[in-house]
Amino acid sequence: MKHRILLTSAFISLFSLSMFAQSPADTLAGVLKQHLLLKLVEEDSVQKMDTISVLYEKHIGVLDYLNDPGAPQRYLPVNSDYYRMFVPFTYYHAPVQRFSTIKTQPLQACKKSLNTPRIQFDEYRWKSKERANEAVDRALMSAYIAHPRKIVRFEDDFMGIAYNDDIAKEATAKPTVADLYGQESNVTLTEDAQLEIKKPNWWTFGGDVSLDLAQNYISENWYKGGESNVTTLLSFKLFANYNDQEKVQWENLIEGKLGIASMPSDTVHNYLPNTDLLRLYSKLGIQASNRWYYTISTEIKTQFMNGYKANNRQILSSFVAPAYWISSIGMDYKLNKKNFNFSIVLAPLSHSMTYVGNKKVDETRYGVEKGKRVVHSFGSQIKPKFSWKMFNNITWESDLDCYTSYEYVRADWKNTFNFKVNKHLSTKVYIYARFDDSTKPKSGDSYFQLNESLTFGLDYSF
Repeated sequence: MKHRILLTSAFISLFSLSMFAQSPADTLAGVLKQHLLLKLVEEDSVQKMDTISVLYEKHIGVLDYLNDPGAPQRYLPVNSDYYRMFVPFTYYHAPVQRFSTIKTQPLQACKKSLNTPRIQFDEYRWKSKERANEAVDRALMSAYIAHPRKIVRFEDDFMGIAYNDDIAKEATAKPTVADLYGQESNVTLTEDAQLEIKKPNWWTFGGDVSLDLAQNYISENWYKGGESNVTTLLSFKLFANYNDQEKVQWENLIEGKLGIASMPSDTVHNYLPNTDLLRLYSKLGIQASNRWYYTISTEIKTQFMNGYKANNRQILSSFVAPAYWISSIGMDYKLNKKNFNFSIVLAPLSHSMTYVGNKKVDETRYGVEKGKRVVHSFGSQIKPKFSWKMFNNITWESDLDCYTSYEYVRADWKNTFNFKVNKHLSTKVYIYARFDDSTKPKSGDSYFQLNESLTFGLDYSF
């Protein structure tokens, strides 16, 4: 305070007494003298005394100097003691600990401190950090009491967060205040931003392929007779399903089975197909309720190879002869559990087309009039199917397709029992039952048909 009075007196002595006669000097209270000083200003060619805040000059008035392009570059002082006042409203433990602790001192210690000489120095100027923390704690404590519901985070939530040390260090040359308000194009990044955005993929792809073998050897002198044979069965499934987890489900499937059996006693054929199926299936569903979907489905079924009877060269079937194409509109119910998946399609409106594309095949065997290749019919369809993991290594898959035109019924029921030996070895029992009364059987009077096989082989899923 003494130094400030001496400087002010020296400043005033530079001017004549006549100047002060025109404008009497300001009289300041003792408290204000710590923060205000006298300054000469000129108004209407008359010099007068004015007062200006020291704090204003230190923290606000310096901006005029910083924004002066002709002045050397200066930078605002950075003080991080008050950062807790300007971050999102956070609950800190320090304010409560400060004002909830009772500070006491033993009586003997107090007496001893009175008799102990102390060095006379101003401790206040050496505890700026403590003073700042105390001021912030007071403000935060008042805010906690007045507005506790506005707290958005807690200190414990981010105290354990590890900071990334790989961020490039700040450039040594700091920008001026004017540069901070410059054009956006002048701002450059120290390194490329590592940001990757992935769009959700609602598609799932997969399938399985298996090759199964069955072999039976009988010597020529076997007392019960018989003949040796070898059977192979190649089957595959490929699917591409779409599910947006909200309303739309779209299932697509390609399935194929081809089994070849040796025929030692056949004088015409060495090998004949005993299992032959090519199936393309697509079903689009729009969710109606929790487990019900409005459904449109279409399916095409045919075979790969020509089919013959033993010791006969007449072709009974071939590729797209016949080919069945069924399209339907209805409802689909789905139930998905851990070891059991079930679905049933109820389609009251269905269209069926039977096509025989090979002229060597008798079209009347498949309900087509003589001399024609195509027959259409309308009816209804029901398609229940399920997959049941009965045990850890035994799975039963069943698929029933029943179509009726109200004149005839055609039903295909496929069942596969898969006995897993390990990840890639399995034994399968394949049972294919069929009922079709659209045409009269060539032999006998039963419309029921059955195809069964037992195989062991390799199995790979992806």
